[in-house]
Amino acid sequence: MLLAITVAVLLLAPTPAAADPPDWRWPLPGQPRILRPFNPPPEPWRSGHRGVDLAASPSTAVLAPGLGTVTYAAPLAGRGVVSVLHPGGLRTTYLPVQASVRRGQTVSAGDRLGVVEAVPGHCAESCLHWGLLRGPRYLDPLLLLAWAPIRLLPHWHLPPTPSTGILLPSDTTTTPPQRPTSQSD
Repeated sequence: MLLAITVAVLLLAPTPAAADPPDWRWPLPGQPRILRPFNPPPEPWRSGHRGVDLAASPSTAVLAPGLGTVTYAAPLAGRGVVSVLHPGGLRTTYLPVQASVRRGQTVSAGDRLGVVEAVPGHCAESCLHWGLLRGPRYLDPLLLLAWAPIRLLPHWHLPPTPSTGILLPSDTTTTPPQRPTSQSD
C-alpha cells in the first residue's frame, strides 16, 4: 500500500522546472558608464550603432558576461575582436580587445576574455564596444542585464522618441491598425 501511494505521488507531482535562466553580468568590472547606446538602423543595410559603447580605459579587463564558447579571438580590420556563443544561440562581441582566450575555449560569467586595447577613433574617449546578436539580428546587449527599454507587443515602426532620439527596431513591417470612424446616416 505504501509503495502504491509513493508511486502515485511521484507520478502526480509536478515536473521539475527548467534550468534557471543564465546569470548575466557587465563585460567590464563594476557598472561602466554608457557612452553610446544601442541605435540599430531602420534597415539592416543602413548605418546605425549595433551595440553599446562602455567607458573603459586601455588595459581594463574585459569579462565574459555569461557562460559560452569563444568563437573568435583575433585581430580584424586592425582591431582585436572577441566573440562568444552562449547557450540559446545568443552571440556577444567585444572590440577593441587584446584577447587572452582562444577559439573553442569555454568561459563562464566573469572569466577574463582580454583587455581593452588603446585604439583611437571609435569613441571620443577609450571604450569597449559590446554587441549582441541572435542569428543575423543585432539586439541591445543591455537586454541581458534588464537595462534595455522594454516594449510590449504589438509594436510598429516608430520615429525616434523625443526624449532619447533612439530608433527602436521593428519586428514587423505592418502598419498600425486604423482607428474606427463613426458613420452617421
